[in-house]
Parts: sequence; structure tokens; C-alpha cells
Amino acid sequence: MGRYVVRRLLQMIPVFVGATLLIFLMVNVMGDPIAGLCGERQCDPATAAQLKKEFGLDKPVWQQYLTYMGNVFTGDFGTAFNGQKVTELMLTAFPVTIRLTLIAILFEIVIGIALGVITGLRRGRPVDTGVLLLTLVVISVPTFVTGLLLQLLLGVEWGWISPSVSSEAPFGELIVPGLVLASVSLAYVTRLTRTSIAENRRSDYVRTAIAKGLPRRRVITRHLLRNSLIPVVTFIGADIGFLMGGAIVTERIFNIHGVGYQIYQGILRQNTQTVVGFVTVLVLVFLVANLVVDLLYAVLDPRIRYA
Repeated sequence: MGRYVVRRLLQMIPVFVGATLLIFLMVNVMGDPIAGLCGERQCDPATAAQLKKEFGLDKPVWQQYLTYMGNVFTGDFGTAFNGQKVTELMLTAFPVTIRLTLIAILFEIVIGIALGVITGLRRGRPVDTGVLLLTLVVISVPTFVTGLLLQLLLGVEWGWISPSVSSEAPFGELIVPGLVLASVSLAYVTRLTRTSIAENRRSDYVRTAIAKGLPRRRVITRHLLRNSLIPVVTFIGADIGFLMGGAIVTERIFNIHGVGYQIYQGILRQNTQTVVGFVTVLVLVFLVANLVVDLLYAVLDPRIRYA
């Protein structure tokens, strides 16, 4: 196991470098960030030259990338064009988005897997048909429609929640935004669990466990569910990074100043340091989440061994 982890960590290095290089190149062709600093008026050549030199934009792109990566390994993600350190923005944004993501993942695990198990064991029955139709509706409706609808009904019409999340963003205020963020993924988890449960239910090891007289609950939890969760864990592990980076719509609807909000503001203002810094951390989140998912395979299925 230890050798496998070390090998995977070494494999992450070229993936991380390649992903960050691609992101850096893409962000740097978005436009002229200096033009955004001067507002509606065009910067005079002297001011533009001074700003480019101050932010290192007068150097070739490859040299800018090497300088940036060297600073990243020392914990310096650069300075936004408003003079604020990107790390300071991260310290305020990431805790909010992490709380929002935890709530969304909790909804996926508890509700999604529970509904998937119920429908998988009752395939073809009315409850199965009803849940399938419901998940299909959730997948078909865009997230911004779901978010605006819940905000209007629960926040404006009925007054059950605050339409806008406060700057502290406590867990209580993030429940509805977390449900909105998890809605589509929750539907996929439900359908994926249902399919996996229904397929593995006909497996030989399940029939053998039933023939040995094991209690139904133990057959489901110890034999059927553990093997059926492998594709579900894969999806949820990859979804962690997607939820953290894809929360732009949800955070905009509920006025949550998290990672999505900061990335949106960085793109809007052509603030390359902010965008690249946040996306760099998200790349690390993706890589670590995938490693943890691979290690969980051995926990769910004892037949899986890592050399």
C-alpha cells in the first residue's frame, strides 16, 4: 500500500504541472488585464508599462509561469490587481465553499444512496418508477432554475430561510444552497446506486449468503452494498472537485462569497492571479480526492490489493 501511495504521488507531479500550465496559458489569453485596471479609459503607455512591470506581465508567458510556480511552492499565490494577497482571498473563500460542499456531499451520500438502495431492491415497483421520474426531472431542470425557485418560495414567499446568505455563511444558512448544489449529482448517485444494487443482487455471492441463512439486513449491508458502492464512491470522489469549482451559479444566486464567487469576479475583472491561484488549489483537490477514492476501493472490496 505504501509503495502504491508513493507511486501515485509521483504520478501527480506531471499531471499537476500539465494542468496548471494549461490553465495559466488559457487565462493569459483572456484579454489584457491591464486594460481592466484603468477602467473605461485606456491606459497611457507609461502607466501600462509600469503596471506590466509591477505585475511581471512584461516577461514571456513561459517565464511568468516558472516564476508563478516557484512562488506557489513557497505558499505565495501572487497579488490581486486590487493589492490584496490571493492567499487572503483563499482564507475567506475556501472555508465557505468547503462547508457548502460538505453539506452537498452529505445530501448525496445520505439521500442518494438511501434512495438508490430502496429502488434497487424494489426494481419495477411503483416506488422505483416514482424515484426514477423524480431524478429525471431534477437532472433535466438547470441548477439556476432550481436555486431561484427555492429562493423565491422558501425565502421570499414563505420566509422559511434568508434569501441571501450572510457573510459568515454558517452551516444553517447553507442547507438549502447545499441541496441546490447537490441536486443534479444526488439524482445521478441515486440512479447509479440503483443500477449497481439491481445488478449485484443477482450475483452468486448474494445468493450464497441468502442460502446460508444470513439475515437480510446483513446480506444487504455486508455483501450487496459494499460491492455496489464502488462506482458510487468513484462518482462522489470526482464530484468533490466539481462541486467546489462548479458552485459559481449557486453562490451567485444565494450571494455566497466562496470559491465560485471569487473565480467569477476574477474572470469578470480579468484578474489572472486570482483565477490561476484558485484553480491551482482546485487541481490539487481533484488529485487528492482521486487518490482517496482509489484507496477506498480496498476498504469496500477486500479482493482489491495494491502492490
